[in-house]
Amino acid sequence: MEAASCVVRELGVVGYAETFEAQKRFTAERGPETPDELWLLQHEPVYTLGLAGKPEHLLIPSEVPVVKIDRGGQITYHGPGQAVVYLLIDLARRNLKVREQVTLMEQAMLDVLASHGISAERRDGAPGVYVKDAKIGALGLKISRGCSYHGLSLNVDLDLAPFLRINPCGYEGLASTSLKEQGVTVGTDAVLAQLATRLSELLDRDYPRTA
Repeated sequence: MEAASCVVRELGVVGYAETFEAQKRFTAERGPETPDELWLLQHEPVYTLGLAGKPEHLLIPSEVPVVKIDRGGQITYHGPGQAVVYLLIDLARRNLKVREQVTLMEQAMLDVLASHGISAERRDGAPGVYVKDAKIGALGLKISRGCSYHGLSLNVDLDLAPFLRINPCGYEGLASTSLKEQGVTVGTDAVLAQLATRLSELLDRDYPRTA
């Protein structure tokens, strides 16, 4: 389906490695006229370790696989019940800087959380979205040939225990929370749809395509 100028793909619950390879392939093969895409999905359980990631931030090894990837940042966890949106965006065509895209992604999460009565905030120097002292939304990007891939994850209704086995995003003792833990009962697919709508609105309203 299509929302504003982004093609939206609903992928369901998928493995991490295959989706990672698909993002890289899409970005390598896209041309000047290729529409931007938002991929909506949930991942099977996985830890991902970014370019700056230090293995020691995995405190307690488990059966959950660890995948080294090419986004910025440290280690995080993905699993069912977490809303993941990958943004395959031509930044140059939208006249969009990386920092602006990060701000836009954070704003979309803040707005969706606010629609469910959850007051969240940004933190200086620590990308993502927080409810008091706990992280509820994370993000990471890779820019290749002026185009982005990877994206954001928002904790909806997932098992938070795997976060206790890591220093989330490299921060010792950082707590994690979710919409469910904040008292909100909502389906992950519904939150994914909200995120896609809000991201598309922000992309088109604030950063229209340039000729």
